[in-house]
Amino acid sequence: MTTSQNGAAPAAGGFSDLGPRVVSAVVLITAALASLYIGGDLFALFWLLAGFAVNWEWQGLIGGERRIARVVAGGAAVAAAAALAHVGLAFYAALEIAVFAAIAAVLAGPERRLWAAGGVVYASALTFSVCLLRQSLDFGLLSVAFLFAVVWGTDIFAYFGGRLIGGPKLWPRVSAGKTWSGTITGVLSGGLLGVAVAYFGGGPALAGAGTLFVGLLAAAVSQLGDLMESAVKRRFGVKDSSQLIPGHGGAMDRLDGFLFASAFAAALGLARGDPSVAAGLFFW
Repeated sequence: MTTSQNGAAPAAGGFSDLGPRVVSAVVLITAALASLYIGGDLFALFWLLAGFAVNWEWQGLIGGERRIARVVAGGAAVAAAAALAHVGLAFYAALEIAVFAAIAAVLAGPERRLWAAGGVVYASALTFSVCLLRQSLDFGLLSVAFLFAVVWGTDIFAYFGGRLIGGPKLWPRVSAGKTWSGTITGVLSGGLLGVAVAYFGGGPALAGAGTLFVGLLAAAVSQLGDLMESAVKRRFGVKDSSQLIPGHGGAMDRLDGFLFASAFAAALGLARGDPSVAAGLFFW
């Protein structure tokens, strides 16, 4: 979950948008943490709904033909991804995502085929990666808590760092608000907060230099996710992916960074994979 502007010129009063943002963030964070702690079907349901929302927003944002049918195809991909993640079947998850992405591409027509397919992959990757990490033996809960700390820490410190420090823009053609100061502050803070969660949740053995490196990479990747979503919205001329979340826009606006970070973490864990996907983030 990321801020859409980490260095925008403040509106009157500097932080006039902070109230609704904070209230919505508290509700979302509470729900995310509760589902993480309980785990099981409730956790899968929480992220299944998030994946549905992302797919729905994406297919609406890009326009094109047969939107409802594309939403259904993407929703089926998200649901199958969640189920396959629960039993750790990454290959079959990739296969079913590719099939439903192809269906969405055919439904969208020639001008939107790649965009429609990309949305199915985008939404399904979120649900699969976070559910795969959570169901991992021994460190499933900690791995997702680690990602929460990294992404939320990056988000919060980028927001305030950019507004309080200011300075040159990071990539004004894509995101007019992001600054170098906010991005650097956010990435460093997110990486350090991730290490702190690993330390207090799993002990010193899990909080070494390797974990810090993973945290910094995940924080940087989360910022890339934010930029990518900004580029897509700019391409299609919209400000927010939807108005589902007061003060924040849509699910895509909040989950862009976490989606990229969780997909990165799941891919890294799968590549290392011993003794589990989640353990691959912490033992080096």
